[in-house]
Amino acid sequence: MSLEIRPARTSDVKGIRALIDSYAPEGRLLSKETVTLYESTQEFTVALKDGVVVGCGALHILWEDLAEVRTVAVTQELQGTGIGNQIMEAITARAKNIGVKRIFCLTFETQFFGRHGFEIIDGTPVEPDVYAELLRSYDAGIAEFLDLESVKPNTLGNTRMLKKL
Repeated sequence: MSLEIRPARTSDVKGIRALIDSYAPEGRLLSKETVTLYESTQEFTVALKDGVVVGCGALHILWEDLAEVRTVAVTQELQGTGIGNQIMEAITARAKNIGVKRIFCLTFETQFFGRHGFEIIDGTPVEPDVYAELLRSYDAGIAEFLDLESVKPNTLGNTRMLKKL
């Protein structure tokens, strides 16, 4: 098996789309518009097996020292082979490289993220002035991070977690 972990390219979006579509119907991932995936290509890291996208994950910047890990997925037949771990290592390294100090995620996979140093959180771990600035964002991920009533109840039932780098 030839496995490559690298930043996504626009040519990978169809593979990312297929991964999302394989998990979205059961509510394990949020579906995203294809145009949104192209707009956020630079946020994604992909895993390719023999040139085919078999895993992905994105790092979305929320604030100066804060980012969200989004859309981490590995094809079902390759789960448990370490591909997800390699994707998370690449995302974490990128976060550190660009100056992020904390990474947020909203997930069902609390054991997976827990193994990567994430801890379950309550409340919003930002200063009041940053909170006020984040309220101006239209991004749904920021609304989830802030635990805003506008996105509650959490219809998916997943868990808010945070990792300090």
